[in-house]
Amino acid sequence: MQQEIKEKFIKLFKDNIKRDGSDKLLDWLIKTDFFTAPASTKFHSAYEGGLCEHSINAYERYLKLVKNEYGENWNEIISEESIAIIGLLHDICKVNCYKTELRNVKVDGNWVQKPYYTYEDNLPYGHGEKSVYIITGFMKLTRDEAMAINWHMGGFDARVRNGASLLSDAFYLHPLSLLFHIADLQATYLDETTEK
Repeated sequence: MQQEIKEKFIKLFKDNIKRDGSDKLLDWLIKTDFFTAPASTKFHSAYEGGLCEHSINAYERYLKLVKNEYGENWNEIISEESIAIIGLLHDICKVNCYKTELRNVKVDGNWVQKPYYTYEDNLPYGHGEKSVYIITGFMKLTRDEAMAINWHMGGFDARVRNGASLLSDAFYLHPLSLLFHIADLQATYLDETTEK
């Protein structure tokens, strides 16, 4: 199953993303834990391969939302390449950040050691902004792509919790960012579970 998900991601990436530098970005991703990492420690897709699976789910949700919002001429608003870049790459900030540790848990009255994920970020650059930073080290992003990736956490973004109006401004100026935030939420809460 995990190998199938990896192959699906690579196919979606290669079929849709042709931008200069994209081949080097994919090579880098393959050398990281992107295909084996969880998407979170406990909230969604907190299992091996969850990050890759979540990225595919977000891409598929985004494509569906854009088509629904803009109708048959949706690709005059945004290219399928941009949808793939945003959906498939929005969470690469999580690459090489998850570690597995053991803790004691009582199961049927007996203490056993169970693995769990911890998060250790050696490049604490933020979340969406870190993904933008990593991607632009390999290839250029359009303004809409950068905004959608940067603000995909919506109200869960730490920058928003302090009362900054940047998120509202971003969604008004770049409505594709709002649609991607919704797609990310749909993938998280409708398509995924905490563990397999």
